Amino acid sequence: MEKVKAFLKRKDIVISAQRYGVDALGAMAQGLFCSLLIGTIISTLGTQFHIGFLTAPVATVAGTSYTVGGLASAMSGPAMAVAIGYALHCPPLVLFSLIAVGFASNALGGAGGPLAVLFVAIIASEVGKAISHETKVDILVTPLVTIGVGVVLSWWWAPALGALAMKMGTLIMWATNLQPFLMGIVVSVLVGIALTLPISSAAICAALSLTGLAGGAAVAGCCAQMVGFAVMSFRENRWGGLVSQGIGTSMLQMGNIVRNPRIWIAPIVTSAITGPIATCLFHLQMNGTPVSSGMGTCGFVGQIGVYTGWVKDIAAGTKAAITDMDWAGLFLISFILPAVLCPLINYFCRKAGWVKDGDMKLT
Repeated sequence: MEKVKAFLKRKDIVISAQRYGVDALGAMAQGLFCSLLIGTIISTLGTQFHIGFLTAPVATVAGTSYTVGGLASAMSGPAMAVAIGYALHCPPLVLFSLIAVGFASNALGGAGGPLAVLFVAIIASEVGKAISHETKVDILVTPLVTIGVGVVLSWWWAPALGALAMKMGTLIMWATNLQPFLMGIVVSVLVGIALTLPISSAAICAALSLTGLAGGAAVAGCCAQMVGFAVMSFRENRWGGLVSQGIGTSMLQMGNIVRNPRIWIAPIVTSAITGPIATCLFHLQMNGTPVSSGMGTCGFVGQIGVYTGWVKDIAAGTKAAITDMDWAGLFLISFILPAVLCPLINYFCRKAGWVKDGDMKLT
């Protein structure tokens, strides 16, 4: 047993929730952002502003034509896998081999591909790290083992994992359509909490392919956390804090939450209010890329995703036009209501002595 522990330590293989549930999951979201999400944004910009070089095909592969954005989106599997490998501290040969692993697991996982990539890439990474530099022909053995394990697991697991993710996401979306008020609260609160915790709400939404009304509730919850913390901590953090939390991440408050969990009351209650308003009153739907559902106001990706969904629905004939009510709902849910409700709720927390000056100061 001691030899095994020493080997794992030497190879930097750490089997823990932190390494896999936080580091790898967070990195996967970044990989998705730099491929699928950016590709979608590029394609949307090209279509909406009639930019020729963004809408014209730049490559044709196996009879399929790709635009610039299309090429970026097509690389989401490899991007996720390499990002996961980077988070797990893979050596170069393992890291580069994960390109093929990510492509295989994402393609075989279908719409639930991100969840398949997460599991398969983690195992392929750790196996590759274990074999790396253990032979004199490392340049042959390490890629062969990493790709071999990854592709076999993709063939074996990816379809089932993808189907499981789709069923879970479909169940959540079905329940939200059936009970928009209750599920609006549940989805908004849980995804909002995940956004502030050191895990990736974006990766969770992507893995579950969370769109539709459930996606809209997720956007509401994320915005409640980000805009809420940014505005109610303005007296401590001023403009730098407003920007870093409002269009960056509310995760910056995690250390303060550990010290005083009561500062989290206002954003959580706000998300419980804005979630059902989004689903029941404005019928806010996220029909863009699922990863956008868990991004909130980070780089305004959540709002861009909602707009992208509107454009897609109009092109598909399922939506007639973007209405004033649509815009009003998006701005109220994303910015105005969190900016008003969160400080108001926090005011009563201060009155009760639960929150005091300096509790939300960013260091």
